[in-house]
Amino acid sequence: MNGFRPRLIPTLLTVPAVLILAALGLWQLQRLQWKEDLIAQRTAAGAAAPIAPPQTLAEAQAEPFRRVVAQGVFAHDKELYLAASSEGGGAGYQVLTPLRMTDGRTIIVNRGFVPQEIKEPAKRAAGQVAGDVRVAGLLRLPPDVKPTFFLPDNRPDLNLWFWIDLPAMARAGGVSDALPFYIDADKTANPGGWPKGGVTRLELPNNHLQYAITWFALGMALTVIYVLYHRSPASSADEAS
Repeated sequence: MNGFRPRLIPTLLTVPAVLILAALGLWQLQRLQWKEDLIAQRTAAGAAAPIAPPQTLAEAQAEPFRRVVAQGVFAHDKELYLAASSEGGGAGYQVLTPLRMTDGRTIIVNRGFVPQEIKEPAKRAAGQVAGDVRVAGLLRLPPDVKPTFFLPDNRPDLNLWFWIDLPAMARAGGVSDALPFYIDADKTANPGGWPKGGVTRLELPNNHLQYAITWFALGMALTVIYVLYHRSPASSADEAS
């Protein structure tokens, strides 16, 4: 009969590896549930009728990605520039501008992307709309902290931002009463074509099930290899019996 005689070093290497692969597979299943919930939330919010910007942060937290409509006047002299790239990979900025709404409140609006070469407002003067405007877009909540360690620190002194920090942005722009949430303007074209709105992607990739299957399959393959490696061949006496 074939015997199973595990060796110490392969066992010490294989068992932790299989456990790690299984843990990665389970983590991807958790991510799958999170992603499906997020997609359902965004789909429902995008299908709902537009509302006015909420009155409080608590109301906004209950309506992330809800379509909103605001009326007011842009403070173009207080533009903020968030480093970004276009869908094609070109370098540029997302332009965030305070909007003084007709109800007296101020909300920051991400008006959309501009290429690096037309960052200066004078180079896209047609898009600096004066007077009362109507802004439609998505209600967004800023992150509480820097989203990832790999992002550079914001540079308020240069008006250069790498992540949305609304309190710091409001201070840098001299806006003392900015709301703690913001609007991502939709794709409605601005005069002159810039900025280009619609920077938020509502369609999200969801490959977590494939990732989970991959991790589990690798764990199973490693287990099979481990077992086959430790099976000893049948002895001649066994073969004769």
